[in-house]
Amino acid sequence: MTTETPMRERPPAGFNERAARTGPWFALTARIALAVVWCWAGWAKIQDPAASSYALRAYRVLPESLVDPVGYGLPALELILALLLLAGLRVRLGGTLSALLLLGFLAAIVSAWARGLSIDCGCFGGGGEVDPGDTQYVQEVLRDLGLLLPSGLLIRWPASRFSLDARL
Repeated sequence: MTTETPMRERPPAGFNERAARTGPWFALTARIALAVVWCWAGWAKIQDPAASSYALRAYRVLPESLVDPVGYGLPALELILALLLLAGLRVRLGGTLSALLLLGFLAAIVSAWARGLSIDCGCFGGGGEVDPGDTQYVQEVLRDLGLLLPSGLLIRWPASRFSLDARL
């Protein structure tokens, strides 16, 4: 009996070297993409935190006593997350926080949709109740699912180019 790995289970020749060269560039791209999204979302909301609370209230998932603290705090969290990702500081943590936020947003959107609420997600400012024909639940769910991919990439492979983590 041989301990050698069967041919079909071996990676192609040069695979590990190629992955080592390109992986950090993919992670950099994921970091920048997520940083742009979180910066855009946080900046749009921080301009009008009352509108952020209004949008959050429309979901009807939080007790009223938490709506304003979360509505006012969420934009700051998104902006801090954007800065961490852009700087490449604690990349795995940034990917994990991104994934957790996205999963929370997905749960809220799907919950609102399932309960027949007609709301705009308020993901990039604004938000709140809208006419039933103006909802965009499918697009919002697909967008957030798509953003889970780079978040997962950063959780699994956090090493990236131009990262402060690499210098610590």
